[in-house]
Amino acid sequence: MVDDFLSSAHMPRGARTREDYRLWALRFAEAFKDDPAALFEEPESRKEVDDWRRAWAHSPKQHDYAGTVVTRILNWARDDARAIRAHHCDKLKRLYEVNRSDIVWSASHRDAVCAIAPAWVRRILIAACETGLRPGDLIRLTRAHIQTTPKGQRIQLRTNKRKQMATLPVTPEMAAIIADTPDDRMLILTNASGEPLTEHRISEGLRQWRDKAGLTEDALGYSLRLYDTRGTAATRLLNHGLTLKEIAQHMGWSLRTAANMIEKYARVSPDETDTILHKLTTAQRTGTRTKV
Repeated sequence: MVDDFLSSAHMPRGARTREDYRLWALRFAEAFKDDPAALFEEPESRKEVDDWRRAWAHSPKQHDYAGTVVTRILNWARDDARAIRAHHCDKLKRLYEVNRSDIVWSASHRDAVCAIAPAWVRRILIAACETGLRPGDLIRLTRAHIQTTPKGQRIQLRTNKRKQMATLPVTPEMAAIIADTPDDRMLILTNASGEPLTEHRISEGLRQWRDKAGLTEDALGYSLRLYDTRGTAATRLLNHGLTLKEIAQHMGWSLRTAANMIEKYARVSPDETDTILHKLTTAQRTGTRTKV
């Protein structure tokens, strides 16, 4: 059953995620290799899976990831492969909970990294802060996604995760990134050699230079990640004419979350506080829609 799942179209698309799924699927297969698939039709199987996951209780992330992979395999076996009639491993209890909504890249954070990082890393950080695109979308951004508008440029692409069309204004900072891309290169972001990036490499490259800039977890009291640029990007998009509703739709957030993220950025960026809060208040009060 596990082997069939690993070769099915229901495996995740991202290379890094596929590797992780394969690792945990094979661990699952090894642990239950002497049992028939029908075991998971029995209510008692839930406790057996939890007992197996307990081996990673010291690492809540691994414990929870094991459950995620098992549930996905069993859902596939029940719904698509018809290998089992039912299973009892839906909504397995999770140990790891995190709320990163208060973590954003401030202007000083970005400046600290850009002051020492090589050009390819600076381009990643600036593009992430200006667009809010996830790593999987940043690495496939090309010239074909850049369109000319009456007042400038915009980015339009279908996102990997939600399969929705994202339409974003090209800010002056992002325009500079696009303009500096060599004429013979389609990809906007690459590694130092001009080769395509992976989701792992784009995040790891920024992490390495973030630490060299002194923005470590020990120094800040929290870890800054590539994903945390989305709060910064939400502020940029508000400044360039998108409504709260448009920002929320692009980010996959509620309107309240989008407003909270922008307000948080204003608090950590005192040089922009008054302007941002005025625009946020206006957006919340009027809901005025500005065309890109």
